[in-house]
Amino acid sequence: MAARPTMATYMPRHQPLTPVSPLLPTTLPHVCEPIPPLPMTPPDADEVLDAASNEAALRTGLHVISTARDAVGYMWQLLHSNPVAQEGFMTAVNVIARTIHRHGKLVVSGIGKSAKIAKKVEATMNSFAIRSQFLHPTDALHGDLGSIGENDALLLFTFSGRTQELSGLLQHIPYYIPLMVVTSHIHPSTCPLFAGRDPANCILLPAPIPTSETTSFGVPAPTTSTTNALVLSDALAIAVARRLHPTPADVFHKYHPGGAIGATAQTLGPRRMADLATDVASVPIAQKVQQQQQKQKHTPHHHSSSSSSSSITALDILLTAARSPSGWVRLSSTAIIAPRQIQKLGCSTDALDRAIHALEPGVVVEQSDWISIEGVNSVEEARQWIVDMRVCERGRAFLKPGTVLGIVDAKSRSSGVVEIEDVFDFGLEGDGGFEGHGDGDGDGMVG
Repeated sequence: MAARPTMATYMPRHQPLTPVSPLLPTTLPHVCEPIPPLPMTPPDADEVLDAASNEAALRTGLHVISTARDAVGYMWQLLHSNPVAQEGFMTAVNVIARTIHRHGKLVVSGIGKSAKIAKKVEATMNSFAIRSQFLHPTDALHGDLGSIGENDALLLFTFSGRTQELSGLLQHIPYYIPLMVVTSHIHPSTCPLFAGRDPANCILLPAPIPTSETTSFGVPAPTTSTTNALVLSDALAIAVARRLHPTPADVFHKYHPGGAIGATAQTLGPRRMADLATDVASVPIAQKVQQQQQKQKHTPHHHSSSSSSSSITALDILLTAARSPSGWVRLSSTAIIAPRQIQKLGCSTDALDRAIHALEPGVVVEQSDWISIEGVNSVEEARQWIVDMRVCERGRAFLKPGTVLGIVDAKSRSSGVVEIEDVFDFGLEGDGGFEGHGDGDGDGMVG
């Protein structure tokens, strides 16, 4: 029987393992001309601006700035001497302040470059606790109209006074909403946005310019017109802040803790009692539930008659506190309830229907019982004074938990309130705050 062939039988006897590689040249071809070196910098003979061009640019800049200076001066002269401009500015300050007191907000709007100015105004107002919101006129017609409340006021920016988007927006704004317009017009009768609206609720804020931007610069780009609008609105913000707050700087630093401004505020020294205070004028007055739910579309800018304090219940207090930004509630111009006392009311469901006069003593604090402290005093000074006063029995009698501190200004006018507990909570992280200052008599204060 023949032997079975193996795999080696079919393999060539002298098969190479890999194919032979072709020969590669071992020398590079000779280059006749050397390659010139690349320049370190590109040629600039055609790109450098000559001295004449630079001087022309500088003259343009100076012309724009001087034109803006003249425009602001023109507006200053108008506000200084024109009764219409003066009345409009003073009325606008009153309307915005009244809006904030009634827990409304300032709604600002504009289109194009005017919208940019309106957004800056919104930011400035909010920095002073003047609650504001930007509303784009187009977005308003697509659902954002719901952001405008009955107690709000409207501030529009339009140099021409006839911006179509704003005209379309106003068709859906109730007539009783105060309307303020920053515009080039110097009399309400010439401003198209006021057409068909109640003159009593139309407030003109003139911001004209003496020369058109086309005449000044050869192009109708918003420049001096937006500058004047910005300057006038800044003046409005500062005036309203001074109307609302005894010390606007304290409010501004409170809402601007970041950046260089915040860092500067921290180096000015310890915080003052005025920084902790709640403005009494901003505290809502309690009303019956029925009155809180009542719509006042026809006279939204008149104070509703407050309920008799004897008919106010604990539930009315809680509902009023829910819409109070600070948590404080007033029963009258001189009687107030602190947030901690209101929290105690909410813990007892049995007391919700009880009249306020039937509640335990100390819930309602009359102004005559407030302990006056000057707002310029630092928090640390006030804290130390309380500690020192409580050494004696008389001091412990009137400086106890639940005491309302009335913050007074240089003329001894009480403008703000602070709970005594907040003086000890402030700056005492990790040490138990107010509760950490007990004196053994059970009231949690320092002896």
